[in-house]
Amino acid sequence: MKEVVVGVVGGGFASHFHSRCFAKVSGFSVRLKAIADIEIEKAKAVAKAYHYEEYHDDYGALLRDPEIDVVDICTPPFLHPRITMEAMAAGKHVICEKPLAGYFGSPGDTDPIGDTVPKAKMFRAVLVEIETMKAALEGSDRLFMYAENYVYSPNILKAAEIVRAKKSRILFMKGEESLKGSTSPVAGRWDKTGGGSLIRVGCHPLGGILWLKREEARSRGVHIGVQSVLCDTGRMTPSLGEHERRHISVRPVDVEDYASVALTFTDGTKALVIAGDTMLGGTRNYVEVYANDAVMNCRITPSDVMSTYMLDEEGMENVYISEMLPAKTGWQNPFVAEEHLRGYAAQFQDFIECAATGRAPLSDFDLACETIRVIYAAYLSAEEGRRIRL
Repeated sequence: MKEVVVGVVGGGFASHFHSRCFAKVSGFSVRLKAIADIEIEKAKAVAKAYHYEEYHDDYGALLRDPEIDVVDICTPPFLHPRITMEAMAAGKHVICEKPLAGYFGSPGDTDPIGDTVPKAKMFRAVLVEIETMKAALEGSDRLFMYAENYVYSPNILKAAEIVRAKKSRILFMKGEESLKGSTSPVAGRWDKTGGGSLIRVGCHPLGGILWLKREEARSRGVHIGVQSVLCDTGRMTPSLGEHERRHISVRPVDVEDYASVALTFTDGTKALVIAGDTMLGGTRNYVEVYANDAVMNCRITPSDVMSTYMLDEEGMENVYISEMLPAKTGWQNPFVAEEHLRGYAAQFQDFIECAATGRAPLSDFDLACETIRVIYAAYLSAEEGRRIRL
């Protein structure tokens, strides 16, 4: 069995589900060698929970380790570009959590940057960063693997299979990820997250939609890109009193808590992406595909594979039902085999196979670039109230 040696940078939430997914990879041996976090206790806790051999407070130790084949970046977004390029230069394959890049402030900016820095400046800076990364990666024989789980969700994969088989023309797509906010204490700050609901959660349906459009183009031997973006964003929850916002977790400082983005592709077709931090009722993830000869509704969460009805929560303290739902009573749609339905298991299976064999991943650098380019074009569109042509 081919062995792939992994090092993880960052000991937060993502490192836990990445580690669980590595353990489910089949056909290849995954050796969890080391994890690093500037807060050494976080690294130690992850190492103990998932049996990493080592833990460090400096990710440089992973880059210097000749045994490590893959560096998995689970850090806050502002570190993604730097660690990606350093890991590539060190001869490592890279798995990078979303987003690929973003604008997190520069010398001379006035706080809070989400309200004071023009989005045109942010857009230009992100484009430069993307090109810098592209140049660095082109000089490497290592793989970049973009951790966009929507690409690997079974229903998105099936939709792509149908489109390829029928040579369908996708005319319109609609995707959404909405929930009641974030548990992260810095989710409301632009300098920590690079934006609000659009970049944090809207990146997922956007990534899935861009990938499906790319698969359509490949199946017909043509190129289809994003021609223009028109976006509207809002910061709605500050208008609520403390009691009124008791069920909503988001506390935006200088970021949006709602966004809708209309995309026009170069073949004249359309897509709509919705992202929100103000939607109660759990996590809503889907992509709807309307083609010339088929309709495909990809319901990622909640799914309808199981329904439950309970009058109380007795004995349910340690039973996971759903993300972002405060109660387990009444009618519910529990998450069943979540790591499979949300694409995480297939994602890491693909990444390890790619690292072992050298083939390209389904979710790659081009998709990561196009996703962040569209997101910042959308922010520019919302601020200036006009369509941005790409």
